[in-house]
Parts: sequence; C-alpha cells; structure tokens
Amino acid sequence: METANQIVSTGTFRVLKLPLGFIRVLEWLFSIFAFATCGGYTGQLRVSVDCINKSDSNLSIGINFAYPFRLNRVDFDVPMCQERRQERLYLIGDFSSSAEFFVTIAVFSFLYSLLATVDFVVTVVFSFMWLVSSSAWAKGLSDVKSATDPDEVVLLMSACKVQSNKCSSIYGPRWSGLNTSVVFGYLNFVLWAGNIWFVFKETGWHKGGAARYPASSSEKQPPAQQVYNQASFDQSGAAFTGTGDFAQSEYSQVGNYSSSGPISYSNQ
Repeated sequence: METANQIVSTGTFRVLKLPLGFIRVLEWLFSIFAFATCGGYTGQLRVSVDCINKSDSNLSIGINFAYPFRLNRVDFDVPMCQERRQERLYLIGDFSSSAEFFVTIAVFSFLYSLLATVDFVVTVVFSFMWLVSSSAWAKGLSDVKSATDPDEVVLLMSACKVQSNKCSSIYGPRWSGLNTSVVFGYLNFVLWAGNIWFVFKETGWHKGGAARYPASSSEKQPPAQQVYNQASFDQSGAAFTGTGDFAQSEYSQVGNYSSSGPISYSNQ
C-alpha cells in the first residue's frame, strides 16, 4: 500500500527504480499470469471409432474439459458398434486439489502484492507456498496430460477392444497454456525467495543485529601510545608530530640542551 500511495502522491514511478518496489511489481504481474494461464484453461481432445458397420461409426468424438480438472465428471458418448448403441463414458481422475491450490496461492499473492505492506514473515510463507503449490500443480498437470491422452481415452471404449473395429486419436489438447502456468509458478517462487533479503533488511531483526555489534572505539581512533611513537627527533632536539608545533614550543619553554655542559634554563 505504501508503494501505491507513493506512486499516486508523487505522480512518478521513481519507486520502481528501487529493488523492493520493482520486485513487488514483478510479483504482482507474475501472480496474474500464473492464475490466468491455469484458471482460464479449456482443452479439447478428439477421437474416432470406425466400426465394421459404417453406420455405427463416429469418426469425430469431441471431449471438452477445463479448470479445475475434475475429469471424472467429464462425460462423452461413444458408439458400441452394436446396432447403433452408444455408451456414456467418463474421463479418469480428479486433479482439482492441486489446480485450485495453485490458483489460490496465485490470487492471494496477487492481493498481497497489491495491497499489503512489507512483511518479512508473509514473504517467507508465500515463497515456500509457491514452491509447494508449483510442485503439486506440476505433478497434477502431468496426470491431467496422461488422463486426457487420446490414445488412453480410446482404451476406455468397449468397441475399441474388438480387433475388427478401428479406433484412433484425431488430436489431443494443447498444453502450452498450462505449461506456462507451471513456469510462472516456479518464477514466482524464485522472485519471492529473492525478495526475502530486501524485506529482511526492513525488519527490526536486521537493524537490531547491526546495533548489537557496534564498532569499538579502538577501531575508530588509534591509541595515545601510537601517536607518541610517530614523533621523530632531529639532532637539535626539536620534536615533529602530526599535531602541529605543540611539542616544539613545549621543549623550548623548558630549556635548551648542551652537549658540553649541564642543562641551563632560560625564561623564554
């Protein structure tokens, strides 16, 4: 919500230049692509049954299915090649759990990216759930492909079990949309997992850790002994230090040193 308010208040998209703002926009877009490609999918396969008695044949049997892929509820009529009798068959399997789980995560992450403020715990949870839901949906999609394979559907027909009848598949469903949904699922996982670090930097845990280990005073400034060791003296006894002429003035006030006699003091 803070990101949206900043965009509206300033009238610019400068916030998108920041890593966290840019990633948030990508999360929003990828969530849309994920549930749109999966939740809006419809597929069709077509098979044919060519009986000995041509009048009993049906050379174009269309079977339609869609999200959430409750295939055991998809029915279709096929000829039995016996006196123009037909039988009603159903596809095999119910894969709605993995598909609905995947779409639910996509919808909630979309809403969170659009409305919610930065929250480290929620980001970690969503990154984990994207991995689980994408893996579950990838397995579910593999099962959907197997259950809707025209060659497998033909085997369900009793007329096709008679060798004298000829059954074949005309074409199968197009899987590009659902394959894309799986790809966007894993992309969302990578995106949310990568966003954990940027969100973690905004939490009190990261700031508290930095305050718990401040730089020691010894690292900030050298000890006094090192300052004195840096002083060098010439033959006349004048001291030169990095602090100016302080040492030289102090030495001249104390007295002058003579190598041929005792120390004499003067009021200078």
